[in-house]
Amino acid sequence: MGQVIAKNFVHLHTHSEYSLLDGLSRLSDLVARAKALDMPALGLTDHGALYGAIDFYTLCRDAGIKPIIGVETYVARNNRFDRDPRSEGHGKPWHLVLLAKDFTGYQNLVALVTAAHLEGYYYRPRMDKDLLRERSQGLIALSACLQGELARAITDEGIDAACAVAEEHRSIFGEGNYYLELMSHGIPEQERVNDGVREVSRRTGVPLVVTNDIHYVHAEDAEAQDVMVCIQSGKTIDTPDRLKMIDNPELFMRSAAQMSELFPNDPEALENTLRIAEKIDLRLPLGEQRLPHFEVPAGKTPEDQLRALAEAGAVEKYGAITPELRERIDKELAIIAKTGYTGYILIVQDFIRFAHEQGILTAVRGSAGGSVVNYAIGMTDIDPLKYGLIFERFLNLERFTPPDIDVDFMGDRRDEVIQYVTQKYGADRVAQIGTFNTMLARAAVRDVARVLGMPYGEADRVAKTIPFGTTLTDSRRMSAELRDLEQEPHVQRLLDLAEKVEGLVRSTGTHAAGVVISREPIT
Repeated sequence: MGQVIAKNFVHLHTHSEYSLLDGLSRLSDLVARAKALDMPALGLTDHGALYGAIDFYTLCRDAGIKPIIGVETYVARNNRFDRDPRSEGHGKPWHLVLLAKDFTGYQNLVALVTAAHLEGYYYRPRMDKDLLRERSQGLIALSACLQGELARAITDEGIDAACAVAEEHRSIFGEGNYYLELMSHGIPEQERVNDGVREVSRRTGVPLVVTNDIHYVHAEDAEAQDVMVCIQSGKTIDTPDRLKMIDNPELFMRSAAQMSELFPNDPEALENTLRIAEKIDLRLPLGEQRLPHFEVPAGKTPEDQLRALAEAGAVEKYGAITPELRERIDKELAIIAKTGYTGYILIVQDFIRFAHEQGILTAVRGSAGGSVVNYAIGMTDIDPLKYGLIFERFLNLERFTPPDIDVDFMGDRRDEVIQYVTQKYGADRVAQIGTFNTMLARAAVRDVARVLGMPYGEADRVAKTIPFGTTLTDSRRMSAELRDLEQEPHVQRLLDLAEKVEGLVRSTGTHAAGVVISREPIT
């Protein structure tokens, strides 16, 4: 019986650490737990973003689990451009879960999330229904939690209004692509909403689906997640009237058997999780070479252009092209062409040329210095022939890896180069790389101590016993001073909780120098 049940449910509504300071789950832990529970698929639906999507996809594929990539989106009550605080319902967007069925759906999901951040951001990245109608192809929608439009309609306006909401969403996403979520977390309001959701389904024929709105992997992680939400809000566990996640310690990855026990009268809604998973056929073209296009003069190929630049530069640098130099240039150009990186070399040479013309100091590091072609076209300043540098460290047919050209620009003028490539290739094809700021051991201890109400001096004393560059796990093993402090129960509790949040993403940022130039619109 248990074996059958294990194949009758998968989790579709799941938050990881990329639901910043809300989800406690590490991607690897989520996938490992789903594997241990014998679940054939797993969804990831972080709040408003796709930060973890690619790592999640890869981890699931490696584990033999079907990855279901989604987002719990924020939908503006009016339109995404409205930032007027006087607007009705302003600042309180509805939640809606979107899942990508296929690559088209994934592309639409990316476009929706991008527009929500670039056009609709007001406290949260918001999209609107007009955008959903434009980008609904390849998507499955779930009605979300108590903050979803359906749940709010049931609570605030009644079943007739909720039925209208369900019909509208079905019209947006199409028959068979919209489901009404049932959750059970021991919240009285949730149970009342569930009754309403069932009635809406009965009247409209929109199918039900069971989810658990996972925010942490194991039940015993509830307190740590509560602490993390306090870190986000700047409150302590003793703050009156705060949102107490610990009062609802049910947001963990339950087994299929546990979900069946919660919903004994909704077998169809449980089975629908698998039916949705079966509809998913998402294959991401990871690892494919997708270099941007570089325009060359009419009648020339990129290979012609690079050869012309290399030969002209060689004459300028060496005075004449000797047989030895000719052989080296021909060999390098042939390998560059064969590996498909001619356009890439031209792109890099072009923005380095721009920098030189503008008087912006540059420095190229790494294996690129071994190329005579790179030297001839002005990308590097060191003569590889003079110093016996070999091209094969840069590009090698026998051990093929993409070429590595590390380019440094003056810090106070780097933006000019970014602006140049943005204008040349288009703002929709150029983007700076995002970064994730994580909670290191000492910071985790201080954050958790504040939430627990510990005096700053005591928290600082504990934090300073942790050697720089080590994890809490290692520090608790290595530091005798820390082990002595841990004899106090409140310090042990502090360290136990800090260890659970250590290393999790705290915020996002922008890489100081990393820029993507894309062949297709990134948005």
